[in-house]
Amino acid sequence: MTRGISHVGVAVPSIDAAIGAYARLGFVLVHREELPERAVRVAFLALGADRVELLEPTGEGPVARFLARRGPGLHHLALRSDAVAADLARFEADGGIAIDKAPRPGAEGCAVAFLDPASTAGVLVELVEAVTR
Repeated sequence: MTRGISHVGVAVPSIDAAIGAYARLGFVLVHREELPERAVRVAFLALGADRVELLEPTGEGPVARFLARRGPGLHHLALRSDAVAADLARFEADGGIAIDKAPRPGAEGCAVAFLDPASTAGVLVELVEAVTR
């Protein structure tokens, strides 16, 4: 079951420039990672318990297409999940459309799945399940 907001994803042309902008607002960099299979570099910033994920394209992929069409800005809303596979199944059983049919590896070793904005009032939603190690 989803249990709150994990983070807000923001597409940016340069993570380094965006980190500076968010630092002026009090955010602190907590994690950086490159996901070559997704052609994206990510950085997580925290302000208290709240987090923003910056997404910078490293090649052709969804984030690069997003930036080309819409420019920098809100990319997705991520929800914490106890069980992404179960939440995905429940969402589709209720008539929702999922982009991912099964969870896949995401940043920080999490299992993730994305929901089609056509089923979520126009916003790309990501389900995020922390994987225990």
